[in-house]
Amino acid sequence: MANELKIKEIILFIIWAQSLVATLGSLFFSEILGFIPCELCWYQRILMYPLVFIYGTSLYKRDFSIALPGLFLSGIGILVSAYHYLLQKVPTLHEAGAACGAIPCNMEYINYFGFITIPFLAFIGFVVVFGLHITLILQQRR
Repeated sequence: MANELKIKEIILFIIWAQSLVATLGSLFFSEILGFIPCELCWYQRILMYPLVFIYGTSLYKRDFSIALPGLFLSGIGILVSAYHYLLQKVPTLHEAGAACGAIPCNMEYINYFGFITIPFLAFIGFVVVFGLHITLILQQRR
């Protein structure tokens, strides 16, 4: 029983650390490197930033039920970041991204190895949070 609780706490800590790294990464891109976020980037930030507080509070209080809103936020974040990534990478959707707002959503500030962009990094962050939260739920049911 104590070992099972320890595993849940480790999973919750990893989720919290992932959301913190994603939040600090987005702040690094905008505040240090000067990349101006587009409209979809702002939506992704709105979905990611509260995760630091949700999972941090859940970890501090050792109450896993507090973290449930994080599952919904990360699930929506997966959809938004996947759509944003498709706007950048799929040629037929590329034009839709140009009409996104003052900063076009199809603009790629970074492009490592031909596929790693900022929305891709956000997508991976949301997937890690969502996947580990599902793992946490499955651990609780045992």
